Amino acid sequence: MSQTFDVNPGIIQEFSQSKNEPSWMTAVREDAFNRLNTIEMPKPDKTKLDKWNFHSVKHTVIDSDTYASVEALPASVKQVLDIESIDNLYVQHNNTPALLKVSPELEAQGVIIKDIHTAMAEHSELVQQYFMTEAVKVDEHRLTALHAALMNGGLFIYVPKNVVIESPIQMVTLHDNADVNLFNHVLIVADESSEVTYVENYISTIAEAKAQLNLISEVIASNNAKITYGTVDFLCKGLTGHVIRRGVAAQDAVIDWALGLMNDGDTINDNTTYLMGDNSSSDLKIVVVGRGEQKLNFTTQIIQYGKNSQGHILKHGVMKDAASSIFNGIGYIKHGATKADAQQESRVLMLSEKSRGDANPILLIDEDDVTAGHAASAGRVDPLQLFYLMSRGISKQEAERLVIHGFLAPVVNVLPIEAVKRQLTEVIEQKVMGNI
Repeated sequence: MSQTFDVNPGIIQEFSQSKNEPSWMTAVREDAFNRLNTIEMPKPDKTKLDKWNFHSVKHTVIDSDTYASVEALPASVKQVLDIESIDNLYVQHNNTPALLKVSPELEAQGVIIKDIHTAMAEHSELVQQYFMTEAVKVDEHRLTALHAALMNGGLFIYVPKNVVIESPIQMVTLHDNADVNLFNHVLIVADESSEVTYVENYISTIAEAKAQLNLISEVIASNNAKITYGTVDFLCKGLTGHVIRRGVAAQDAVIDWALGLMNDGDTINDNTTYLMGDNSSSDLKIVVVGRGEQKLNFTTQIIQYGKNSQGHILKHGVMKDAASSIFNGIGYIKHGATKADAQQESRVLMLSEKSRGDANPILLIDEDDVTAGHAASAGRVDPLQLFYLMSRGISKQEAERLVIHGFLAPVVNVLPIEAVKRQLTEVIEQKVMGNI
């Protein structure tokens, strides 16, 4: 059952109260909504958003299925889980919290893993301290304000000081209703000298929707903490997307990203890591596949304030049909970040005459005693590689398949859950290999 309403302050207040959110969150929502008309839209490089579906927003209330156990989950969710070893899992069905599994050992250590609304109700002060205060600000632009006003799902993770979580925490969002807007907010906080690996999957089981995707993830790593963040996004055509994933790393902290961005809708992606502390580091790996008439814009940046900080970016994309992409990679070393190291590589393969990929490496350096470098390319599959493989009896299509798999392997291989690796490999096969 679903109901759709025009968005207004009364609807926002009613929704917030229905989720038992604290008064501060209700106030954040109302203030963000009231300021929408005074805040400008984002201005992604070389991409005009005038005709993108960010302007017509409805509030849809969905009663989606919940599940009593991992065994009861639908097959589309089970296929991205390592069933026998999954200890910590959150499943969201459209906007409904559908299943939460947390190991008793973690709970005994003070680890918090809860859907975002429950976390706000039960750990109000802790969530308030970090919710859109450091990594992302409510008033950055109209879409961040819209997210704050209409946030309708997501997850909160808090890892206490000195706690090292051995098994990954996994979140799966199952999208199977064409009217559902996904405004998920993921907030991960790792306290001093803690460690956590988080993997998320976004899955559509319908072919097309007409809705908005407005996701924000905030990743906060305190002194000497380490956060590894992996994702496979595979949502359907017609979900117009604005996705922000950002990290803030303190002294000696590490934030590593492995992102498989496979959505079929037009999408703006902003992935930024702030290396605030000395000796902090971030390794960012992204693979993208575009098809049909998709328009994709990716801004990935590591901004380095800390001395001896290290920021490495690797982005590989494959465009087919009439898909187009813009890859802006930014390494920014701020004044005072002596001995910092900023490296990046952006490469795009185009598989058809109408596809397009722009790879734009940018280095901004305000300090002298640093190391920095970049590489970028956009072009067709290397004919010499194809010739080498075909000379050994491999067909052209299979040779292209092997080349593309090798091209995307740097991200596939570092995803920390075997089932998620398999999912990404299968998605690549589906999007690219089946019809080169």
